Amino acid sequence: MTYTIKTVRREDWRKVKEFRLTALRDPIARLAFLETLEQATARTDEAWQDRAQASAEGTTLRQFVAEAPDGGWLGTLMARVELPGDETAFGELPKVPQTHVIGVFVQPARRGTGVAEQLFRAALAWSWSLAEPRIERVRLHVHEDNLRAQSFYRKVGFEHTGITVLVPGDTPFHEIELAIPRSRGEVAGQLLERA
Repeated sequence: MTYTIKTVRREDWRKVKEFRLTALRDPIARLAFLETLEQATARTDEAWQDRAQASAEGTTLRQFVAEAPDGGWLGTLMARVELPGDETAFGELPKVPQTHVIGVFVQPARRGTGVAEQLFRAALAWSWSLAEPRIERVRLHVHEDNLRAQSFYRKVGFEHTGITVLVPGDTPFHEIELAIPRSRGEVAGQLLERA
């Protein structure tokens, strides 16, 4: 399957919106995303445009997509810069500059074909390339019951940090933090090259 990895541009905002809604309709969305379909549907067009614009600027957020020759999207993920002192999604304060990988989604028919590995390669390369701030680690969170995702993240070099976060709600659950420190970034890149 031929596809290219590209960065979302401002004019892609409609595709960003539609692909996110597709991801949130996936049967495993409850294990993969904290946002619900209802919440995403309620977002204004301006919010989707702002997200696409932030990715295009690439200073605090970068969204990558795997795009087929016909322009259809096969998968996506985002990497968001988090700085010491900034409160993050789970309320903790980062100790070092880091990026947080979020919104990982690959169409079911494309899972296991290398699309996710290529998206992660792009996100890690972008993270390590930032001069200011100099990123010291890349992290992500994964639902405690999402064993397939945990296995994949370990395969591409992420390791458990020992941190878990309780997500309150009607059915509370834990999100497990995994990370790659900068010192291992090149090793993870080599793992992805072989994948």
